[in-house]
Amino acid sequence: MGEKNSATVEDYLETLYILQRDGVPIVGARLAEILGVTPPTVTNTLKRMTRDGLITANDIQGSLLTETGLEMARSVMRRHMLTEWLLMTVLKVPWSQIHSEAHNLEHTVSEMIEGQMRNNLGNPKTCPHGNPMPGFESFASSWFPLAEIGPGELVIIRRIHELGENDPDLMIFLEENGIIPGAQVEVLDTLPFNQTMTLKVKDHPVSIGFSIIKFIYVEKGPLI
Repeated sequence: MGEKNSATVEDYLETLYILQRDGVPIVGARLAEILGVTPPTVTNTLKRMTRDGLITANDIQGSLLTETGLEMARSVMRRHMLTEWLLMTVLKVPWSQIHSEAHNLEHTVSEMIEGQMRNNLGNPKTCPHGNPMPGFESFASSWFPLAEIGPGELVIIRRIHELGENDPDLMIFLEENGIIPGAQVEVLDTLPFNQTMTLKVKDHPVSIGFSIIKFIYVEKGPLI
């Protein structure tokens, strides 16, 4: 794998990987918003990453990971997701908090420990939030946005998108209301005028905004 990157570069690799995987044009302003830094900071970091052969740039899609950059990004994502599983299953850290805690620890995980975690955790295909591990993208290909579901339909929550995980308050809200992978919910109504959808979760109605449901991916239910 070569010389280890700084935590900052690994954060960029992780974000670039997510956006590139989803087919989202990668531009400086979007990266600055996601990473919580200024546009000039993004520009300078991307210049260094280009110099180091981690990304290339074009006028249509913005910055793209090179093969070297993609390999490194996949490693960062695996380390992050495996650390989430470790925190939740072994240390019993709440589901809503494992993302932020794993973000602090992922940069210290060696390749050896990554391999050990993968084997001991049963080589999971997703993270605890349902996002596919690198190499297992097809596992989540049949899941679709909750926004596409109409009233009266039953669905199973399968995935909370990585960009949603970055919001601690959102993750706490989802956990407290049982909107987590594996949960069966019914769409009660959708109200475009106030941008909300109401779900029935364990016989309780929960109203969530359109800004939230864009991060939630589901599979048609019911559970068997």
